[in-house]
Amino acid sequence: MKISELLKQNTLSLSFEVFPPKTETAFDSVRTATEEIAKLRPAFMSVTYGAGGGTSRYTLDIAKNIKQLYGVPTLAHLTCVSSTKETVQEKIAAIREAGIQNVMALRGDIPEALQSTDRNGWDYKNAIELVRELKNSNADFCIGGACYPEIHPESADQKTDIRYLKEKVEAGCDFLTTQMFFDNNLLYNFLYKIREAGITVPVIPGIMPITAGNQVERAIKLSGSFMPQRFKSLVDKFGHDPAAMKQAGIAYATDQIIDLYANGITNVHVYSMNKPDVAAHIQSNLSAILGK
Repeated sequence: MKISELLKQNTLSLSFEVFPPKTETAFDSVRTATEEIAKLRPAFMSVTYGAGGGTSRYTLDIAKNIKQLYGVPTLAHLTCVSSTKETVQEKIAAIREAGIQNVMALRGDIPEALQSTDRNGWDYKNAIELVRELKNSNADFCIGGACYPEIHPESADQKTDIRYLKEKVEAGCDFLTTQMFFDNNLLYNFLYKIREAGITVPVIPGIMPITAGNQVERAIKLSGSFMPQRFKSLVDKFGHDPAAMKQAGIAYATDQIIDLYANGITNVHVYSMNKPDVAAHIQSNLSAILGK
């Protein structure tokens, strides 16, 4: 099923993100973890592509396995950074052949070795060009795109960021998923601004449960996310105690999701990081709300 069709149902739902293994030896353990999350019967599951496409060959294996065994709709990530048109077209053909209907079109992180490379000669300079490629392919994909409630790390300002986001949507995005955020007011303000700019596609908030103190620094580095004082206090108090931090992090993420639902958001995406126990705890906390 296409995610765009799921979003039209206007019922409260939860989805989870997983990632493929970095090595072949880790494939079985990752597959097991993703299957445990699939057993929760989320609205859909997204499978990431890996930095620089390093784990891309396993993305479709994981996505196909989830779809075939459990019937859970899957969203396969596809990045285009430093890729040739030929390579991207091969990936598109493989996704279509695998029977995957949903694709998350991303530029992807630029590998450190290519940071100083002249990008003018690249076939794809941004995700907008990848969305157009997907839209013009022979496959009838539901196309997702990423957005940043605060600001993309490479954007000069939010106004410019929203202008490029609108161009990406007009290129063919059917829905958007946000980068992680820890203050819901940032999302509400962002939604007001993009609707005012004429961006009308559904936006799925992305929530990252921080279950270990050492995740905080990495989360800030990856997304540049603002950490509200309430969250900082939580980490200061419980960050040294793994069990307490895990429970507090799940509670914080659950509270964010409940607030989103209460304020008219119907679909929330959880960056579950291949942790079935975290995904299960969050879903259990919302069982009556979700009717599960």
